[in-house]
Amino acid sequence: MPRRILVVIGHPDPSPERLCRALAAAYAEGAQRAGHVVRKIDLAALEFPLLRTTQEFEHGMVPDSLKEAAEAVIWAQHIVFVFPLWLGTMPAMLKAFLEQVMRPGVAFAYPDKGGGSPKTLLRGRSARLVVTMGMPAAVYRLWFLGHGLAGMRRSILNFAGIKPVRETLFGMISNASDAKRAGWMKQMQSLGERAV
Repeated sequence: MPRRILVVIGHPDPSPERLCRALAAAYAEGAQRAGHVVRKIDLAALEFPLLRTTQEFEHGMVPDSLKEAAEAVIWAQHIVFVFPLWLGTMPAMLKAFLEQVMRPGVAFAYPDKGGGSPKTLLRGRSARLVVTMGMPAAVYRLWFLGHGLAGMRRSILNFAGIKPVRETLFGMISNASDAKRAGWMKQMQSLGERAV
């Protein structure tokens, strides 16, 4: 059955040569070939403000430049985030995007008077984190325990009801041969075809 897929390219550099862009394109190509409906958001092409206060987060509105992105998050059944590992976690631009979009009214709702847990608004969706890095992926998983990605998975995506969140890590990217990169593209196309 066809799925609605949102691919978020989280590399702040708009250069078309970035590996993240090629990986995202390969996923989208595989998904479309299999009949899935794909939308893309390229953060490097967007301008949006940083959140600075709790008041702004809880009671402010999604900026006009991100309203289409917020609608796409709600529309999607599966969200793919493609980004480089910077200082052990996502780039600041991706974090700022998530702070603006995954806010009350989009990702969750505060409980009515009387307390209780926030209501998740994105239940029933899944996600995949596709991450490029300079170190070996096994080192990031075993030595660093994938700490930066675990925070994104648990504190942002799972909190909003998005489960499961799977990960695909590509390490040692600067030394990768053309054959290795071609294999990565085939892997991404396969994931796209299966919409996982």
